[in-house]
Amino acid sequence: MTTATYDIKTDEFVINTPEPKATKWWPGELGRMANYAVVFAQLIIPDEDGNLNNYGVAPFIVQLRSLETHKHMAGVKTGDMGPKLGYFGKDNGWATFNNVRTPRDHLLQKFISVDREGTFSIEGDLR
Repeated sequence: MTTATYDIKTDEFVINTPEPKATKWWPGELGRMANYAVVFAQLIIPDEDGNLNNYGVAPFIVQLRSLETHKHMAGVKTGDMGPKLGYFGKDNGWATFNNVRTPRDHLLQKFISVDREGTFSIEGDLR
């Protein structure tokens, strides 16, 4: 499972793909073209005692490549899935993340929120 652990010191989430089975497979335009992606990851917030609290899957905006050079950002790896039968032009890809930092406000927070102090709350009706 891909994780997004809140770092209260820097007000960022740290995105990690801890094992190969957590690789993101098949997103369109990811292999070569995309500069940003919405990455779904387990939202983890450490408490004051250092215990890791998992709040479930949440979406994050993550920058994949530099807008100036189009090279991968630190810790990001992506690739193309190769030829697709009957759809050769499609750039389906894969991605992994190794300590990739994204600002707290890149958590898409329509129904949940995490404040600067790391307090998790539900916003609105999730039904």
